Amino acid sequence: MVALVVLSVGMLGIAGLYVTTLRSGGGAIYRMQAVSLAADLADRIRANRGANVAYAGAAANNNCYGAGSVDCSPALMAANDLLVWQQQIAGTLPGGNGVVAVAGAAAPFTYTITITWTESGGAASSYLLTLQI
Repeated sequence: MVALVVLSVGMLGIAGLYVTTLRSGGGAIYRMQAVSLAADLADRIRANRGANVAYAGAAANNNCYGAGSVDCSPALMAANDLLVWQQQIAGTLPGGNGVVAVAGAAAPFTYTITITWTESGGAASSYLLTLQI
């Protein structure tokens, strides 16, 4: 009888450990996706150096690429990049949101890319990337 109680307690402990492992694995996936999305926008900023502070502005669909795309100025491309990036965040991370802040009046500009999302269980998480160009 004692052996059965000890075995039951051990099995409950293993089940709890398994649940904790699953939650941690899901959180790691979200963090990896946030890092990837932040790096994606950083690459877009590097490719569009003429936009400067436009990446801190509002997102807009300016039809800058894709089928039937038009030739856009750097500022319009930045707004389009932000729209696509924010749509990717919303589609990938639960409760996901992305914000860009730009510091500096002249080059080099410092871009702070912040991505926030909600972990399973309701905990808020964020990832911050700082880039200077």
